[in-house]
Parts: sequence; structure tokens; C-alpha cells
Amino acid sequence: MMLMLQAAALSNLKPVSLELGGKSPVIVFDDADVDKVVDLALFGILHNKGEVCIAFSRVFVQEGIYDEFEKKVVEKVKHWVVGDPFDPEVQQGPQTSKVQFDKILSYIEHRKNEGATLLAGVRKVGNKGYYIEPTIFTNVKDAMLIAQDEIFGPVMTLSKFKTIDEAIKKTNNTEYGLATGIVTQNLDIANTVTRSIRAGIIWINCYFAFDNDCTFGGYKMNGFGRDYGLEALSNFLTVR
Repeated sequence: MMLMLQAAALSNLKPVSLELGGKSPVIVFDDADVDKVVDLALFGILHNKGEVCIAFSRVFVQEGIYDEFEKKVVEKVKHWVVGDPFDPEVQQGPQTSKVQFDKILSYIEHRKNEGATLLAGVRKVGNKGYYIEPTIFTNVKDAMLIAQDEIFGPVMTLSKFKTIDEAIKKTNNTEYGLATGIVTQNLDIANTVTRSIRAGIIWINCYFAFDNDCTFGGYKMNGFGRDYGLEALSNFLTVR
């Protein structure tokens, strides 16, 4: 971001709109349908190999259903098909480049120094190409590198929470603020959490739902400016 701002300042002080990284969470409450939310969480982190700025890379599950969720998400990942993206049976293709491939593996390796527990994955697939197994870690503390940095790959961190306040605190404990998912059938919980989270996009019981009338953009180190909606026009206008 700093390089972009410097380039803009050193040329002609042009205004810029920056949509940068993310470390987006999905918060799963006890009243959620576990089978449905397992599919939602996996889609949120594994579509496009995790190379999505709004990927659900942090998954927070309330303690009442945590054990069931963990068991089912690990079992489903074990049958995840990684390989040739032109094969209709394949669910996940290769990472974009060797640079990105090596970066993801370095984060996976780094977790050994931080004490996170491996539940699934961690291996590269095959001897050719940049294929990585879906990887899930638990016992992840908020201060860990894998919980703070945007890995931009098929790596999920899984954490347990007890109260709404704890979930809100964990969600906001990041330098990013792009997107957040909330899974609950309780309207009061949904309202309380959405009003307390510093994120530009909040989905309730869904993911990747967009409309051209709704703005896209985030808070904090995600950048500034907005895409879509009337707010996006302000990026290209000057008041006179």
C-alpha cells in the first residue's frame, strides 16, 4: 500500500482507491446447522484455492457445536479432490505461481514454532505443479502469524469461542477489516454482532453474495475507497 501511495504522491498527487488484503472470519453460533456450515466454511476458504481477498481464513465456532464441526470439516477435507482444474471431478487446482506456492508452505512450516495443532493437510500434492492440500489448524491463538497474516491459500485456522463478546473481540483482533460471515438463526445475535464488527462486508448465513447496488470495500489495512454502488462514483469525481 505504501508503495502505491508514494507513487501517487510523487507523480501528480493523484487520488487512489485501494482494495488490498483481508483476513476474513466466519463466526458460527451454536444454533447453526453443522452440516450446512461445514460446506459454507470450506467453500469460503477453498474456492479458487484460497486465493481470494475475502476468503474465510479464520473460522470461529461456538463451544456447543465445536467438536461436531471439527470432526465433520476434517472428514470432508480428507476427501477433497486436488488436481487438474480441467477435470470435472477436481475441486481445487494449483496455486497461481511458485512464489505463492512457496509462501503458503512457509506459513504452514512456521506454525510449528507457534504451537498450532494440525488437523488436516500440510502436504504438497504430486511432484509437478503447485498443488497444496487443504490445510486446517486448531489451537490457534489470535497473536499467531497464521491468524494475522493473509496467507492467500487453502489454509484454515479453527478456533473455539464461548460468548458473543469473545467472538466479536476475536473477529476485530486483526489489522484487516474486509469481510465477515455470521451463521446463526437468532436475529438478536445477528444484529448485535453486525453492529460491533469493523468490516466493510458482512454476510449472514451466506457467503460470496454480491449485488452491483451494494458497495464493496473494507476498513483498516484493507485500504480505502469503494467499488460498486453509488459510493463507487466518488472515486472518480471532484467537487467544484
